[in-house]
Amino acid sequence: MTPNPVRWFEIYVQDMPRALRFYETVFATRLEQLPAGDLEMWAFPQKMEAPGAAGTLVKAPAGIVSGGNSTLVYFASDDCAVEAARIEAAGGKLYRDKISIGPYGFIALAQDPDGNMFGIHSTQ
Repeated sequence: MTPNPVRWFEIYVQDMPRALRFYETVFATRLEQLPAGDLEMWAFPQKMEAPGAAGTLVKAPAGIVSGGNSTLVYFASDDCAVEAARIEAAGGKLYRDKISIGPYGFIALAQDPDGNMFGIHSTQ
């Protein structure tokens, strides 16, 4: 297995405009729509030649629902407390504020408006 083995992630949502507002507000960024046939996909900022995982928000026409899944994506941050402070105002739920994970840094856990749990990781 290569270092940083995760290369792609997809977060399934039911209401794309709401999901875009949430993630763009929390991470102070803009997502870009990707051509995807019958799926609606919006990509997080990415450089395919850089290490780490790229990914998208996805709205499927039917059959794939959001929330309650067992996949947990951690977004990188300089200080996860900054993004954690934006969660509830953006329409999500802060599940666990910034906590230490020892020599590995810090994490915060939250749910987006579609019920998807995600994490934010920082080294400080």
